[in-house]
Amino acid sequence: MVAFPTLNRAADEGSGYLQWGQLPAIPDSVGFAGSFAGVSNGTLLVAGGANFPNGQTPWNGGTKLWYDHLFALEKPDGEWKYAGQLPRRLGYGVSASWMDGMVCVGGSHADGHSGDAFIVRYRDGKTTIEDLPPLPRPLANACGALVGNVLYIAGGIHTPDAQMASSDCWSMDLAMSPGQRHWKQEAPIPGPGRMLSVAGVQDGAFFVFSGVELVDGQRRYLNDAYRLSADGEWTRLNDMPASVAAAPTPAYAAGQTSLLIMGGDDGSLAQEAATLQSRHPGFSHQVWSYNVVTDTWVAMESISSDKRPDAEENPNGSTWPAVTTTLVNWNGQLVIPGGEVRPATRTPRVLIAQPVQQKGVFLMLDWLVVLAYFLLTIAISVVVSRKMGGTTSDFFLGGSKIPWWAAGLSIFGTTLSALTFIAIPAKAYATNWTYLVNNLMIVVVAPFIVYLYLPYFRKLKIVSVYEYLEIRFSRSVKLLASFVFLVFQMSRLGVVIYLPALVVSSLMGIDLVYCIMVTSLVTTVYCFLGGIEAVVWTDVMQVVVLLGGALATLFYIAFSLDGGFVQLFGEASENHKLVLADLGSSLSEPVLWVMIIGGFFGQLVTYSSDQVVVQRYLTTSTEQKARKSIYTNALLTIPASIIFFGVGSALWVYFRHNPAAINPHGRIDDVFPWFIAHELPSGVSGLVIAGVFAATMSTISSSMNSMATVITTDFYKYLKPEAPDKKQFVFARWTTVAMGIIGCMVSIYIASLGNTSIWDQYIAIIGLLGGCLAGMFMAGILVKRIHARAVFFGFILSATALFLVKQFTSIHLLLYAAVGVLGCFTVSWLASYLIPDQTQAKINFKHTDED
Repeated sequence: MVAFPTLNRAADEGSGYLQWGQLPAIPDSVGFAGSFAGVSNGTLLVAGGANFPNGQTPWNGGTKLWYDHLFALEKPDGEWKYAGQLPRRLGYGVSASWMDGMVCVGGSHADGHSGDAFIVRYRDGKTTIEDLPPLPRPLANACGALVGNVLYIAGGIHTPDAQMASSDCWSMDLAMSPGQRHWKQEAPIPGPGRMLSVAGVQDGAFFVFSGVELVDGQRRYLNDAYRLSADGEWTRLNDMPASVAAAPTPAYAAGQTSLLIMGGDDGSLAQEAATLQSRHPGFSHQVWSYNVVTDTWVAMESISSDKRPDAEENPNGSTWPAVTTTLVNWNGQLVIPGGEVRPATRTPRVLIAQPVQQKGVFLMLDWLVVLAYFLLTIAISVVVSRKMGGTTSDFFLGGSKIPWWAAGLSIFGTTLSALTFIAIPAKAYATNWTYLVNNLMIVVVAPFIVYLYLPYFRKLKIVSVYEYLEIRFSRSVKLLASFVFLVFQMSRLGVVIYLPALVVSSLMGIDLVYCIMVTSLVTTVYCFLGGIEAVVWTDVMQVVVLLGGALATLFYIAFSLDGGFVQLFGEASENHKLVLADLGSSLSEPVLWVMIIGGFFGQLVTYSSDQVVVQRYLTTSTEQKARKSIYTNALLTIPASIIFFGVGSALWVYFRHNPAAINPHGRIDDVFPWFIAHELPSGVSGLVIAGVFAATMSTISSSMNSMATVITTDFYKYLKPEAPDKKQFVFARWTTVAMGIIGCMVSIYIASLGNTSIWDQYIAIIGLLGGCLAGMFMAGILVKRIHARAVFFGFILSATALFLVKQFTSIHLLLYAAVGVLGCFTVSWLASYLIPDQTQAKINFKHTDED
């Protein structure tokens, strides 16, 4: 992190989204415009450019000079070093940071324009240059940016005396081998030809903003904007409020949804430049923020400046917004090196801005609501513990006396984690309702669970669902399944605690570690005291808080609009935010058939083989009541999903009407928590934050109790078969505490990493095994001849195959469950013919009701 002095009042007060400062000035008394700039091996590079030396200007006969100097700044508090030369004196081209080098394309020089392209690399004080294929035609004053490894170049002019600007767009995949690299012509920009535009990249798309059109050589300033999608199609966006010609390019990609454009020339004084000369006030200070989800513009704040009284005769003594320069992302901070601060006047100053994340305002009433929620949670566990007997049946199954409706609500609360509470509205906000079908497939899956799986689980009077696999196949199969479940849950537990804690911490201003510890402590306490019964009853309360918070948000947004719900859903529908199905045929997109198949098998995995969910079936007194609990959860999913998807659409409408309220640095998944902390009234925000805690704690408590159940039933009883039930009860209780400590420690460790990408990958790989696990249950229940060795082989082979599918194909992740279930089932069935086994299935009964 760079420490630097702030230059504007907004930054000093902490009210802005950017904190401005300065790096050491470029070692030139005049400075340059049109320089190439980028990062190579962690070093900031600035090269080439042009200026008018010795106070000369075009109005007093001055001549523009081009340069080939290459300067390097290895660290923010270091000094610029002269690091060599470009292949020729050059400026006003396109530059970008790629891998370990700075890519330079096109530009102008004293004799005309250039189409040359090359990569500049700097390491250990030495500079090397690698040639790239030249552009098909010379080009200057274009804009460009990297989308992954593909460099896009758009607009520009081919000669200094051009009467018309280009609308061409070119791309080159830099990841290709040197001999294979070539320029590919993309579809032209739909609007007029342009130069001095601003490029941008966000969400895998290339953007072009504003610029200058040449009409018979005369400039006309533009404020239109376009997006080039991955499929090569251009889309016109909402026009900018003003032209931003020659603003530092590319735009800064803030968070996952915003592009920030710094200043630029709006053209208002273009005709007076020769008259004003040194009295020119400079270019725009405005920072414009464009949101790619809502397609809205907002004037975010101002570029820091410090214009002194002697600015006319001593411009380098002041700090100005600059144009005709490159914007560089250096270690997460945006850098604007030099540039033109008024016509014919350059600056050697280097501006730098640190993105600032704003915290929410959490008032006393909000704290009281959250505190009341925590106290009520503990109170429930205390009441339950007083009537709980000291047996494993009470601790694991609640004595099988939980009401069916409470068990159903608990199933719903368990499957709806805080990640879902946050992610479903975010998904609907960013896209539409196509994922609703995935959620609703539980309604289709529920009868399969009730009539195929539930009778076995109830008749066998098992505690751990994996005991079924021992009875049906062998102890080794059970231990494999139990081990996979524990590894997945331990990893998931840490992430489920960490990610919501991160959101709450950033919005409420609470230290992240404290947030993790408090959540873990409260959850562990009520799990320890009341076992599964406390978990179920707190789940019931948490579902009420969850749905109450979501409904409060939905009504608040609707009532903030003049037309209420009619306007809300009308605007969402007009802008295709309520689309329920994509009728395409792609394997990698969330089309309807992917939602149906993926949703069916995904729900089947959860409801047939996950101890966290299946354990709820066993807490009721009869099979008939267990059925009711499953159907209760399935039916509750319908209105609950509509509510959460509705919240996402409502957020989109709200932020479309209030673009200044959007967090420009936020991730898509932050949109709901951000709204809670910044837009909801006091008390209501406390209720919804309590909903985030509720969803988190519901998932944590269920995982902790289920892990304790599996460890005690499947491992402890195996190692100590003679242990009395009292000892097993004590062991289960302290195992719960151990799981809480482990989950807390894993979360704190993840927090210390500073990012979650490694853990996200790990969880994704471990999660692949869930489908194979469900395949074992399907094999055991549907086909009698499948034996232990066959199903063991089926699990290993299908898990391996599924891992390869994930690594080497682009199929949608929702289909992983289908591949895992069907793969394990099919391989196990085939293996049962190829691998003989003497063991016969031990379970053979028809479904009968217990009542």
